[in-house]
Amino acid sequence: MSVTGSAIGRGAARPLMRLVTMSGAPILRQLHLEERLLRRTEDNWCIINDSTALPTIVMGVSGRVSELVEIEPVLRDRVPVIRRFSGGGTVIVDQGTVFVTFICNKSAVEGLQPFPRDIMSWSGQLYGKVFDRFGEFHLRENDYAFSHRKFGGNAQSITKNRWVHHTSFLWDYDVKNMDYLKIPKRAPEYRLARNHTDFLCRMKEYLPSRSVFTDGVITALGEHFSVQPTDLETVLSPDEEFSPSTKLLSEQDLEEIVSSKGSSHRVQKAEEARS
Repeated sequence: MSVTGSAIGRGAARPLMRLVTMSGAPILRQLHLEERLLRRTEDNWCIINDSTALPTIVMGVSGRVSELVEIEPVLRDRVPVIRRFSGGGTVIVDQGTVFVTFICNKSAVEGLQPFPRDIMSWSGQLYGKVFDRFGEFHLRENDYAFSHRKFGGNAQSITKNRWVHHTSFLWDYDVKNMDYLKIPKRAPEYRLARNHTDFLCRMKEYLPSRSVFTDGVITALGEHFSVQPTDLETVLSPDEEFSPSTKLLSEQDLEEIVSSKGSSHRVQKAEEARS
C-alpha cells in the first residue's frame, strides 16, 4: 500500500512526505504506528505528536532496565516502561513532550547516506533552521542542545531500504519524573557527570509556543519534500498480520529483574527474556 508522488519546486522534483499530526496520542500507540509505517509502507512520513497523556519510560531496544531505571519507585508509582523497536537511550515522556519522527526511503534525501551519523547530521542541519532564531542550537553527539543543555533525545532504526529517526523534545518536564531514571553509565561526554536538572533545559524557555516549533519543522521539511497532510484512515487499511516489536514491560517483568539483583547473571537472563 503505497501512494507515490512528487512536486516541482525550485526547479527540481521533491519527493512526497506524508504528514500526520496528533495530539496526546499514547506513546505506545505512536511507536506501534511508526514501526508499521517503517516496515509495511513505502512512503516517506513525518509524524508529529504533541504530548502523551501519562508519564511513561521509553527504552531503546538493547537497554538494560536494571542499569537505566529506578525499578522500585517505578513499580510503586505504576509508571509504564516500554522497550521500543529502535536504538538510543532511555527517556521519560509526558504531557510536556513533543514527538517528531521522520520515516524515509534511503533515496529520499539526495546525497544522504543511510548511516546513523549521516542521518543525525542531516537532522541537525534541518533543526538548525528551525531553532536559529531562538537560541544557541547545537547537535551535541546524539542530542539536540541549547548551548550545553539537552532538550532533544534521538533514536534511529535503519532497515535494508528505509530508516526512521525519532526525537522526543522537552517542551517542559516535571523534575520529579527524572528521579525514575538512573544516570546512564554510557553518558555523552558533554554531560560532564551533571545530574538531570543541570543537564536538561526546557524548550518553552526559548520558543514562544509549541505551534511555532511544529510549524517551523514543517516549513524546514518543505525545503526537501513536498509535504502533504495525510489522514491515516485514507491510506492505511487493517493489517492483522503485523506484529510490532515495541513492547510494554509488565509488572511481573520488572519484579523479576528486581528479585534477580543479587546475581548479575540472573539479571541479564531476566532482561534477555523480556527483550
